[in-house]
Amino acid sequence: MSVGAAEDDPSRAWHWRHLLLAPHRLGFFLAMVVLLAAGLWWAAVQLQRSGAGPNLPYAVSPSLVHATVMTFGFMPLFFSGFLFTAGPKWMRVSGPSARRLAPVLLAQVAGWSLWLCGSHVNAAFAATGLSLAVMGLGGMTTMFWRLILASHEEDLLHARTVGAALAVGCLCLIGIGASLLTGADTAARLFALTGLWGFIVVVFVAVAHRMIPFFSAPPMPAVQAWRPASVLALLLAAAAFEASAGWLDAALPGYAAWQIARGVLELAAGGVLVWIAVLWGLFKSLRIRLLAMLHVGFLWLGLGLALSGASQLLGWASSSVVLPLAALHAITMGALGSLMLAMVTRVSCGHAGRSVVADDLVWGLFWLLQVATLLRIAATVPGWKAQPLLTATALLWAGIMLIWGLRYGSWYGRPRADGRPG
Repeated sequence: MSVGAAEDDPSRAWHWRHLLLAPHRLGFFLAMVVLLAAGLWWAAVQLQRSGAGPNLPYAVSPSLVHATVMTFGFMPLFFSGFLFTAGPKWMRVSGPSARRLAPVLLAQVAGWSLWLCGSHVNAAFAATGLSLAVMGLGGMTTMFWRLILASHEEDLLHARTVGAALAVGCLCLIGIGASLLTGADTAARLFALTGLWGFIVVVFVAVAHRMIPFFSAPPMPAVQAWRPASVLALLLAAAAFEASAGWLDAALPGYAAWQIARGVLELAAGGVLVWIAVLWGLFKSLRIRLLAMLHVGFLWLGLGLALSGASQLLGWASSSVVLPLAALHAITMGALGSLMLAMVTRVSCGHAGRSVVADDLVWGLFWLLQVATLLRIAATVPGWKAQPLLTATALLWAGIMLIWGLRYGSWYGRPRADGRPG
């Protein structure tokens, strides 16, 4: 039976119960829900700031709400779909069913819904949403560590790295909630930045270190599955440095030696990551769309660190802030956004019984994401009108994710196209 005929079959219609057939179905679907809610909410905020939307009251800084939900909202839910599908295979253990995962994942969705709504009503209301999100993420972390402790595999490096990152994410969310209730907005933002690097980036680099060479080797035989532990150590060291850099910035304001040291280290780390991207087959991957998406996403990580280093050194030389938030969005939108699009698309295709490819729709969305990233970086250039660029970026991001989410969200609620279970 063809894929088109399968979708027209009434027995294969979209239904909620199909989300419970596999962990990735439920995790990815709920992640899409939070992703779309967060993207549309931020687009509404930017429209208001540009004078094109209704006035909204704010009980919590919208920038903090945005930073928190974009860091901790949808990404852990996407992680759940991947970690409880591929993770048990890595560790050769039996993973939990989607039904067992449902309470901790739904708690996160409920929490982020309250966070977005509560930010317009009351800070305590918003903090209640964070509490639910913490409980959900904490439950997910506990379930993953149970798999690690039950495994007898010798190589658990990547799994333990991910498990540690999940614990860091829980602690950072607790820190944001405590800071919010005590009025310490600066600390809340620093906890969000620490969570980005110590949780989200660590999970991504651990998975990238394990999977990108593995994915690249079969279609590109000349590229060997080269992934020594020293490369992972470098990636984790860079993430740890960035996770602590914000706190050191706050503790050492105006210290030239620290600013120079940070700039040099970030430039060096960025250059090494670009070299690793080339070594992993960046240029050869461009012939294969889905691989190219993975490699370009990893390339953005190196470029973002290099941009941060250059900004620090230029800021020191000019005694002013240079390109604020440019490097941050090169990493969040360019690197993490591209990797998210590539990895979720790959898993969704493979586990839906379809060809594991990036078709014209996904390929087009991927390049629109690159445009959105460049627009967001351009908004930081001195002398340019930032608000129109910010609004265009937010609308483009929301549109990309809406189209992508509707495409794959419709798959998760249907049986596999090839008729196999899962």
